[in-house]
Amino acid sequence: MIRPTIAGGLFAGFLLSAGLSATPAAAQPTGSATLDAVRARGQLVCGVSTGVPGFSLPDSQGVWRGLDADSCRAIAAAVLGDANKIKFAPLTTQNRFTALQSGEIDVLIRSTTWTLGREANLGLEFAGVNYYDGTGFLVKTAMGVKSAKEMDGATICVQPGTSTELAIADYYRVNKIKYTPVLIENLAEIQSAFLSGRCDAYSTDSSALATFRATQPKKEDFVLLPEIISKEPLGAMVRKGDDKWFDIVRWTYFAEVTGEELGVNQKNVDQMLTSTTPDVRRLLGLEGDLGKALGLDNKFAFNIIKQVGNFGEIWDRSITVLGVPRGINNIWNKGGLHYAPPMR
Repeated sequence: MIRPTIAGGLFAGFLLSAGLSATPAAAQPTGSATLDAVRARGQLVCGVSTGVPGFSLPDSQGVWRGLDADSCRAIAAAVLGDANKIKFAPLTTQNRFTALQSGEIDVLIRSTTWTLGREANLGLEFAGVNYYDGTGFLVKTAMGVKSAKEMDGATICVQPGTSTELAIADYYRVNKIKYTPVLIENLAEIQSAFLSGRCDAYSTDSSALATFRATQPKKEDFVLLPEIISKEPLGAMVRKGDDKWFDIVRWTYFAEVTGEELGVNQKNVDQMLTSTTPDVRRLLGLEGDLGKALGLDNKFAFNIIKQVGNFGEIWDRSITVLGVPRGINNIWNKGGLHYAPPMR
């Protein structure tokens, strides 16, 4: 009669010889502290804005919608196989980096600009760009202003601690004109200040200005000035030192872009499982061990596209509906900047 301890050892040996494990995969160390924490919790905690239309904003049912919100869901789908296993953490421009540094959130996707200073000094790094943007100015049509250079002595509403604040200072210094910043942290308050006439112009990323204008009862009462005075690539941030988690967040975005490039979307992804195209088969986990290389299920990209959509689908329901042209935010073979390395 075999003693239970020996039997247990034989059973474990059988599992190992079969390429299996006696321990659930989610409980095994992955080489990523963040991935281990997310799996143990059974939920992704994603830092987003306190409310920006088109990017991250709760709808009438309290469900977060927008490009950033869906970028968060895509990571949850890739890591946990379920886009709904997510907690959104609304953050301000002041506390967003601290929340990521402290481990309060797993990833930050909050219309945050990729800069050298931020990547070199904060212990954080950018894993990709989901929106190529730039600082712009919104004014009231009644002002009769056609250019930002005509606003000498203007008061400008802007959020403190943002790259926008620095971009404005640089622009006005270079052009030798004066302005007075009106620094307001809360987004709703800064917009209210602009509408009430407390400041002559409202400045932030041009995408946010366009969506704000589009949501006004009379959008013709406002003009988005032609100047785009900075480069503002917006994307996801993670903590430095967790390379596997960095790879997962980055390749989640690349999977969305590749899906759009190959024409794989929410409606046809199930049918695409019968595709004979090598790139499609690798994307959907039918060939190769690309997911396994990331510490994920080989069908991680299938889960992203099935549950959240490809990049174009996410863009259309978040940004296109607000009347913002896609422009440089198209994929590379349609004249834009979004480009994914080969998934092979």
